[in-house]
Parts: sequence; structure tokens; C-alpha cells
Amino acid sequence: MVMDSLLRALIRDFQQNLPNPGTPRRVEYEIVPKKAFVCIGVRRGGKSTLLYQIAHELIKKGTSPENLLYVNFMDDRLAGLRETGLQPVLEAYFSMYPEKKETETIHCFFDEIQEITGWELFISRMLRTENGQIYLTGSSSRMLSREIATEMRGRSLAWELFPFSFDEYLDYAGLPKKAGTSRENLLIRKAFSAWWERGGFPETLAVNEKVRTKIHQEYIQTILLRDVVERNDSAHPRAVMDLTRRLLSANGSLYSGNRLYDYLISCGHKISKSFIGDVLQWVEDAFFLFTVKLYARSIARQNTNPKKIYCVDHALPDAIHAVKGEDGGHRLENLVFNQLQRQGYTIHYYKTRKEREIDFIVQKPGGVTQLIQVCLTLKNPETRERKVEALLEGFKEMKLARGVIVTMDEEEMIRQQNNRIDVIPAWRWLLNPVPKKLFANFVRRTVKCRSRELQRHLLQ
Repeated sequence: MVMDSLLRALIRDFQQNLPNPGTPRRVEYEIVPKKAFVCIGVRRGGKSTLLYQIAHELIKKGTSPENLLYVNFMDDRLAGLRETGLQPVLEAYFSMYPEKKETETIHCFFDEIQEITGWELFISRMLRTENGQIYLTGSSSRMLSREIATEMRGRSLAWELFPFSFDEYLDYAGLPKKAGTSRENLLIRKAFSAWWERGGFPETLAVNEKVRTKIHQEYIQTILLRDVVERNDSAHPRAVMDLTRRLLSANGSLYSGNRLYDYLISCGHKISKSFIGDVLQWVEDAFFLFTVKLYARSIARQNTNPKKIYCVDHALPDAIHAVKGEDGGHRLENLVFNQLQRQGYTIHYYKTRKEREIDFIVQKPGGVTQLIQVCLTLKNPETRERKVEALLEGFKEMKLARGVIVTMDEEEMIRQQNNRIDVIPAWRWLLNPVPKKLFANFVRRTVKCRSRELQRHLLQ
């Protein structure tokens, strides 16, 4: 009876006092009947807040608050449910609204679902027998959010959520997203400088640099200890920490498994070569670090060539650097990678037959979409020639005629024969990264938030 009364109180409190939805997230998702919605992503990326936003959207469209059932299973008062399972939640709800059973659609939001033993069978039964829509999130050392989608075995659709994009940061700041007047351009460029320094984790956007660094360091520590070491029961926790810090310090660079193995051996760790591959898979499962392979038709060639490493947030690696922002080029490359990843592209790097490197070759179903180079500045003639010549060779080999060089501030159009290279500053590219005709299905959401105070701050 105590648990029933508590559940009733929690359900009613959510219905009567919906949490602040915050800045709307630009996530391309669809709600499909009889399929659970699963939000996956890195810790502290805003998954719970996305559930609040979906609840607010439902109410705007006419859903009664009484048709919302929300429970966060990280609440310590619900610890008893870890043994009894989720049935008491359903019983508590329908004891409040018996008339809704089998007659109305109930929207069930289950946050941190992995805390409940046997949740998979319960959710499966709900999808088969109840008239409802289910929304799930989860992230902990017990079960990563990616695995929650896997456990549903075809009964769910998973949608990835990343830290704030630049678009979302502009929404947060209440700023325009189209360059126009000189004032609008200045506001957008100032906002880009702020986002470049702060990164995209929602919790870090409004704090000073010292606090932000400490928060980022805690994120890294928690992800590595709980979602990597503890969850995988690693026998070499110190080696995991040393390896991931090494990868963070090489963010945006090529790495090889053999060199990483030699590095750990030189540090005194007694590990096998397979340990390197295991850790790389663990950190990717945690949505922390991502590997990019060489573009090649041969899988063997992809796997044997050096790979690139990128972090889920472009500002996060700075938390472990002795000198902040010491490699802006790799940081800019990481930023571009994250934007492409948000949009669901298949991403590789490319080497021409003459061994010239192109930072990104991106694909959607149907073939290669675009070749992209990243460079802080093209003012150095040698750098300019290297980036341009690589693209021209890539165009010929991939039968393309157009590509992009993303820079910090420079903008121009380079034409050679029938080829076109658009040199675009990062802030502008982030607002329109691919031609609309190549990405027509990308769903963009609008927001009416405006913060005059933040605009004035950015102009200072």
C-alpha cells in the first residue's frame, strides 16, 4: 500500500507540474504505434529532458495530462520495484483512472528503465496488450542506453541524442539562425565563439570556465569508471584510463592498435593486444569516443589501416589538456564530425590513389554525398594546395564535382575546370551543412525562445 500511494503521488505530481522542457532538441524522430520510443546517447546529454519535451508536445496537441504516466526509476523511494517489477506502476495508474483502460491511449514515460529487473518482458507485454505508447531512456553501468534498444528485439525504434548542436545553442541563446544584417551576423559569430569554448552539454552552458572544466572532468571520470570499467568488469582499470586519455589527447588524429598497445606496455600495463579493441568498443558503446575508418570497398583494408578518433563533444577533451585549445584544427574537425553524425551520415576518411587525405567522405543510402576538408585557415599556401589538390583528386576518383572546405573564418568559392569547392566558415556551415535536396527528410523544429539578456552579453 505504501508503494501504491507513492506511485500515485509521483504520477499525479508529474501530470500537474510538468518539468520545464528547456531548449527544444532538434532530433529527427517519429513515434510509431506499437513500437517503443527509445532515446539513446551519452550521459548528461539531455535524454530525460527530451521526454519532458515530448510530453509538452502531446499536451499541446490535445492529449490530457491524465493520459501521461511518467516514472523515473532512479528515485530511491522506488527501490522496492527492482524486485517486484513494473506491474505495480500500471496497477497504481489504472486505480486512479480505471475508465481509461483499453479505451484511451496512455503515454508511458519510463526514465532509467534499466533499474528494474525484468523490464524487457513487461514492456513487451505492454506493447502487445495495452492501448499505449511507451517512451524509454536509460544509461548506467548496469545497462547502456544502446543496449536498451537491443534488448527490445525489434519492438522499439532508437533515436540518438547528442550534446547541443550549434543550432540548438542558438535556440538556447534565443538568437537568429540565418545570417542577414551585420548585427545578426555578429550575434551568430559571437555565439559560435561561446559554443566553441563551452561545448554542447546542457549543464555546462551557463557556468564559468573553472566550473565547466570540473564538470567535464567529472563526466569523463564517471563515464570511464561506471560505463566502461565497472560495466565491463575490466581487470585493468588503470590501463583503460590511460588508453582513453591517450585517445582524448589525440582527438581528431589517426591511431593504430599496435601503437596504442606499445604505449600501454611502455606504461607498465600487462595487457593483450585484444584489450585495445575491447576498450574502443566499450567507449563507443558509452557514446563517448567514436572511430572513423578509411573509406574502402575492402573490409580488410578498412580494418588494417589506421583509424581516426573523435569525442562526443568537441570541448570535452580540453578538460584533460595541460594547455586548453592547443590544437584548434583537430577540435574543428571533431566539431564537423559530430554535426555529420547528428544527421545520420555514414562517415569515413578518404585517401586518394596518390595518398592525399580527405578528412571526411560522407554517405547516405544511394552513394557518396559529399567530400569535406577541415582547416582552421587556408592562409598558408602549402596547406591550401594540400587541401585543394586532395579534393580535386577525390572528385575525379569518386565522380563528384563539388566539395567543401570548412574553416574558422574564411569564405570563398574555388573553381577549377568543372569543379567547385566552397570554402565556408564553420558557423555558417553548421547552419546549413548540406544542400537541402541531399537531405530533404531532415526534420527541423522551431523555437520561439528569445533571451535579450544573453544577446546583450554576446555583443559585449
